[in-house]
Amino acid sequence: MDFRLYYPPFLLGLSRVIDALLALGGFAILTLVFANATLRSLAGFDLAWSLEVTAFLLLWTTFLGCAAVTARGAQMRVTEIVDILFSPRAKALLEHAINLLIAALLLSLIIKGISISGHTWRQSTTVLYWPVGLLYASMPAGMALSLMFHLFNSWLVLRGVPMTDGGGA
Repeated sequence: MDFRLYYPPFLLGLSRVIDALLALGGFAILTLVFANATLRSLAGFDLAWSLEVTAFLLLWTTFLGCAAVTARGAQMRVTEIVDILFSPRAKALLEHAINLLIAALLLSLIIKGISISGHTWRQSTTVLYWPVGLLYASMPAGMALSLMFHLFNSWLVLRGVPMTDGGGA
C-alpha cells in the first residue's frame, strides 16, 4: 500500500529527499568498499578511514531505509490467517491496534536512541575522531522520520482512504 499518493507536499518532498540520500549512501558504500578491497589486493594497503565511513553510512542508510519503507507502507505483512479468522470489522480494529503498538514501539526506540546517543557522544571513533554518538543518532533520527510517516499513514487508514498496491509518487 503506497501511501505517498496522499501525502501533502512536505511529506512527499521529505520522502524524496530520503530516497535520494539512500541512493547516494548506497553508492558511496559500494564505492568505498570496492576501492578499499582493490587497494588492499593490488597495493597491499587499505584506507583505514573508509571502514569508519562505511560503518557510519551503513547505520544511517539502514535507519533512513526504515523511514522510506514506512512512507511506502511496504512493511512485510502476513495476512492469510487474519483474512481467514476475522471479519472485515475485526480486521480493521486489529489494524488500528497494531498501528498504535507500532507507534509506541517507534516512540520507545526514539527515546532509547536519544539516550544511547547522548551517553556515547563524548567517545570518539579511532581514526576520524567522530563522536560515536553521531553513529547512534541514526536510530532516533530514522525512527522519528518513520514515526512521522507512520502517524500520517495511520490517519489515512482511520479515514478509510483507499490505498494503492504500488507505484506511487
